[in-house]
Amino acid sequence: MTNETQNELVFLPLGGSNEVGMNLNAYGFGPEHDRKWIIVDVGVTFGDQSTPGVDVIVPDPSFLEGEEILGIVLTHAHEDHIGALGWLFDRIKAPLYATPFTAFLIREKLRDHNLAEEVELNEIALGGTVNLDPFEVTYVTITHSIAEPNGLAIKTPLGTVLHTGDWKIDDEPVVGEKTDVAAITKLGDEGVLAMVCDSTNVFVEGTAGSEGDVAKHLADLIVPLKGRVAVGCFASNVARMDSVIRAAEAAGRRVALAGRSMHRITAAAKSVGMLSDVQPFLSEEEAKIWPADKILYLCTGSQGEARAALSRVAEGTHPFIKLGQGDHCIFSSRVIPGNELPIARLQDKLADRGVKIYTERGYPGIHVSGHPCRDELRQMYAWARPKIAVPTHGQRRHLIEHGHLAKSIGIEQVVTPRNGDMVRLAPGFAEIIDEVPAGRLFVDGGILVEEQGEALRERRHAASNGMLIVAFALDRRGKMVSDIDIRSVGLPGNTDRPLEEVLDHLAERVEDTVRGLKGEALEDEIVIEQAVARTLKKASQKVWGRRPIVETVVLRL
Repeated sequence: MTNETQNELVFLPLGGSNEVGMNLNAYGFGPEHDRKWIIVDVGVTFGDQSTPGVDVIVPDPSFLEGEEILGIVLTHAHEDHIGALGWLFDRIKAPLYATPFTAFLIREKLRDHNLAEEVELNEIALGGTVNLDPFEVTYVTITHSIAEPNGLAIKTPLGTVLHTGDWKIDDEPVVGEKTDVAAITKLGDEGVLAMVCDSTNVFVEGTAGSEGDVAKHLADLIVPLKGRVAVGCFASNVARMDSVIRAAEAAGRRVALAGRSMHRITAAAKSVGMLSDVQPFLSEEEAKIWPADKILYLCTGSQGEARAALSRVAEGTHPFIKLGQGDHCIFSSRVIPGNELPIARLQDKLADRGVKIYTERGYPGIHVSGHPCRDELRQMYAWARPKIAVPTHGQRRHLIEHGHLAKSIGIEQVVTPRNGDMVRLAPGFAEIIDEVPAGRLFVDGGILVEEQGEALRERRHAASNGMLIVAFALDRRGKMVSDIDIRSVGLPGNTDRPLEEVLDHLAERVEDTVRGLKGEALEDEIVIEQAVARTLKKASQKVWGRRPIVETVVLRL
């Protein structure tokens, strides 16, 4: 039986386990009822067709509210690691710690939420250490698809945890330093209790590939092209931006940035000395008149985002980019699962304008992943030699497969937690000891709402079933004293029976229903509304095979 006064080291994912994105991880130290916590990353994920009207989703930090949080340590600046800070800070208030590039982007995010003056943001040098007793957190340089990615060596009185963050092994990262193998190996020599590790590419054999190789492939592709050239890539990948810019300059082209994120990331990169020796970017006014063979547009929107630069180019509505016959668009990015359809539509629209499309499928060297494949995972385990493997950052199948891989290379203990599973790392055998509330909060109209909130539930229902709005007037005795007006949203007519005729029939059914009510029922608007809704839902089921939302307006005269 656990002694309640015994110190324990626990790991608690509240986001990022059983999903890719929305990372929020917590480490606790102390006895069960008096733990001190640090948080690693506070990220978002993004809405899809199942969340109409919701663009941003954040992890639910309810369990940590009111706990003693010593600090929030950020590994790198991807949105799925820092994007929820503005939304959640008031619930998990604590000092923030980040390296310079990440800190630059966090400041912008805090300003957007009017939190810049309220939040203590501490800028930590690469390789620096943060003392948050009983935790000592040292930044470990790794490589990934963004500037200044970091792993974290989290030292405690009960052992050291290597929290990898997002990573890969890249011997030619284009910008930034190579993975600090010496630091990781030294940690292994000293003894790593547990490694909490990225699982994204666990099903992919081999290695992810190098940004240096991508730079060569992009130059080979871009330099000979004639006409206008646009390149879509993730704005956060400064190495990729650097490679595209240098390929453009080698081809005698100047670069114009298209998309707010491109400007934001280049500003962050230049603030830490990156992109310092490239030619100035063209202004929008210059880009409008620059010769076609002498310009390259570096664009947001490679995932088919509706409001991003490439989508507006494809629609012909971009203010300064016009692509057509003889022009080229290079997608130096992968297709994120779930984005296949919008990307295909985007590329079809560009092709319809006469633009030649280049993707990693036909030109595989123009993109590489930022996450470790199986050979890289084996290498990281060989360097760190942890006693415990804790796979994170992946869907369930990724975590389970990662666990199998760890066991196959001799890791003593493996735990594959879901969001909300509290893992005791020490003392004793690693195991899940508790399950705490974990869920998602939706940013809906600028307001944080529960995942199962009524507004989104109704919106989903309306999206698939449509709506009927019915209005009529009754006198004080409940007698109908107006026509019944029914209007539909999202419901079809057909050639045999126009929609107006269907609605007239439904109006007759409503009139029959109201006339059938007696006594006190006619005095209660709620009873009337419920009766009308039942009637219209049943009738709609027969007409359309759907049960729409029914909104009834009863006027009393």
